[in-house]
Amino acid sequence: MSPADPGAGGYRLQDQIGFILRKAHQRHVAIFASHIADLTPPQFAALAKLRDMGETSQNQLGMLIAMDAATVKGVIDRLAARGLVQLSKHEVDKRRLQVRLTDEGRRAVDDLVPLARQITEETMAPLTEKDAATLVSLLAKIS
Repeated sequence: MSPADPGAGGYRLQDQIGFILRKAHQRHVAIFASHIADLTPPQFAALAKLRDMGETSQNQLGMLIAMDAATVKGVIDRLAARGLVQLSKHEVDKRRLQVRLTDEGRRAVDDLVPLARQITEETMAPLTEKDAATLVSLLAKIS
């Protein structure tokens, strides 16, 4: 079988959506790290969403940024250790943890938003403006 021959049933890994998404994600993460070295994309997402929402429960924040409970807990714990977010018990349901930005966290995310816009622009740079809008729209349909 030659390299150009897709072989069994016409399946070629490089043509599969999961493979293509993973490569695009790796590219985006590399661009992100070149601009924002001291936060991970999930940490930035948590800060940005808290900036938009204000105080919210840890579980709600996880749902809003597409993270499972265990993952968001780790993200929040690391942000809290850096003084960027603060955790407190819900006034009524003491089992529920509330998360809010600290003043330092708000300043940090406000400073990072322009970089985040630049990261998005660099990630989408190979596309025309119309293609970029189409890609975002199509990905939103399958997410």
